[in-house]
Amino acid sequence: MEDDATAPPRNRIWLFVPVLCFMALAVMFYVRLDDNGDPARLPSALLGRPIPAFTLPPLEGLVRDGVPVPGFSDQAAKTADPKATITAINIFASWCGPCREEHPVLLMLAKDPRVRLWGINYKDKPDNARRFLGALGNPYAAVGADVSGRTGIDFGVYGVPETFFIGPDGRVIYKHVGPLTLEALKGPINDVLSKAPKRSL
Repeated sequence: MEDDATAPPRNRIWLFVPVLCFMALAVMFYVRLDDNGDPARLPSALLGRPIPAFTLPPLEGLVRDGVPVPGFSDQAAKTADPKATITAINIFASWCGPCREEHPVLLMLAKDPRVRLWGINYKDKPDNARRFLGALGNPYAAVGADVSGRTGIDFGVYGVPETFFIGPDGRVIYKHVGPLTLEALKGPINDVLSKAPKRSL
């Protein structure tokens, strides 16, 4: 009769199955986050595809340089602009802490002649959104009010802030999840803007 000490090794292999499963899941999780070294660049069903159809009204009462700031639609993103090559759509809200964190970077991005920056105000109150932009500065040439959050859902938003970079054909060429950073602005975003196709005017 065999005792435990002389039991065949294969009987003990099952003890390692939970450990191996955990290690496999950990590797998959790491690979998912480490997308080419850029954790903010998560996969999106929209990459390479047209942005969803939408029409958003302007943020009520928002004025820039004495002129009401308009809302916008998906069709407007395809409208030729003699200056900008790319349309960046930033989804933000006054109640979002990371949105406040990224705001100085948005103000810098708005000065880049290759891009026109628009904002989608997500599930916010107009008064709060206006105060937010009034205190920090308004980097957006247009702001659409997504009060119900429907447009955000259609974009597949994980959570604010998120920024979509749209080519001149209306297709998503890059998605940044989370607050924009100087590193992203100088690295992957600059690469996207540099390689973007020119608008055919």
